Amino acid sequence: MKQKVIAYGRVREKAQEQLREKYDLHVFSGEEDLNDKAFTEALAEADGIIGLGMQVDADFLAHAPKLKGISNVSVGYDNLDLEELTKRGIAATNTPGVLNDTTADAIFGLLLATARRIPELDRYVKVGNWKSGLSDSKFGIDVHHRKLGIIGMGRIGEAIAKRGYGGFDMEILYHNRSRKPEVEEKYEAAYRELDDLLQEADYVCLMTPLTPDTRHLMGREQFKRMKEDAIFVNGSRGETVDEDALVEALQQGEILAAGLDVFQEEPVPADHPLLQLENTVTTPHIGSATDATEDKMSLLASQNLDAVLQGRRPPNLLNEAAMRDNK
Repeated sequence: MKQKVIAYGRVREKAQEQLREKYDLHVFSGEEDLNDKAFTEALAEADGIIGLGMQVDADFLAHAPKLKGISNVSVGYDNLDLEELTKRGIAATNTPGVLNDTTADAIFGLLLATARRIPELDRYVKVGNWKSGLSDSKFGIDVHHRKLGIIGMGRIGEAIAKRGYGGFDMEILYHNRSRKPEVEEKYEAAYRELDDLLQEADYVCLMTPLTPDTRHLMGREQFKRMKEDAIFVNGSRGETVDEDALVEALQQGEILAAGLDVFQEEPVPADHPLLQLENTVTTPHIGSATDATEDKMSLLASQNLDAVLQGRRPPNLLNEAAMRDNK
């Protein structure tokens, strides 16, 4: 009898086809919860789950007694309770690597759009307000030869540094849990303590994973340390930022502007204060959102889950102890 797999939400057709060849695949939209009878019935028999976004905690896992593995179609995994999964011997995986360049493109594009006020000026032209020369009040600021401060120098952070250093002659500053000598050598990057980075950088790009230590990493005190003409860009997770503090900093002119691809609540409500400000550029969590990259992520997630269900160590295992304890 084939093992049962649940695929939900963000799983591309190519990956679904790959899984159907070996498993009894049940596909859901991702909008289901534990009150959905069809979903909980499938969950009770599931050997594996692949998708992104569902909160997998003790309550969820109590409905999945046969589960062997769960595969996130993303680099992030803050929706997974790794401690609870490991306790139950359930392997968890993610999809790092394949989305680095695509996400770095999106985040650097957001930085450029914010600095040069591209969305605002696009609207300015389209509604017919461009009737004479552009006034100084509509000018943006330069990106080239400025200081780019990256908080979180992981794979994506390094790809952003590469674009800033190689394409725009930017001076790279970074803060990370540990120093990265190879990044310092390759991009002439300078390590800074967080407070020093905030005070020096013209652009502050937040790229940390969401952990208990990074929740609200950027708050009132941090925004007050930034330059008044600095721009803040968040490409990490919404909860790494105190959004009330960010609204206050933008309204009071403590920082110049912000480019945001992530929010505490997603989709972000249309009446959110951040969406009412002229000095914000917002995108709907588009970091890896290209067809080619989404296909690669789903296929890698499928390979991860297949390895777990076949008793092999998957390429991107997040909780080593879960499989070690099951040997």
